[in-house]
Amino acid sequence: MYFVYMLLSLDSFSHTYVGYTKNLSQRLKLHNTGKGAKYTKGRSWKIIYSKKYTSKSEAIKNEHKLKKNYLLRKRIKNQAL
Repeated sequence: MYFVYMLLSLDSFSHTYVGYTKNLSQRLKLHNTGKGAKYTKGRSWKIIYSKKYTSKSEAIKNEHKLKKNYLLRKRIKNQAL
């Protein structure tokens, strides 16, 4: 199983980050300890969206779609706030 997820920063700027992983809890831990993606370093994050996929290729394809769909990202972010 693979997950596509969206993170929301806990700082006052409310940045978002989209990624994919096999282990969602471990990946969040890496982001929050500064060992995740370069963009996420120095901030604390929480998961506001995740969806499960059976194949890596399907997860990557949908991660790309979510990354590029700023209106959907904004809608998910506003629901989480």
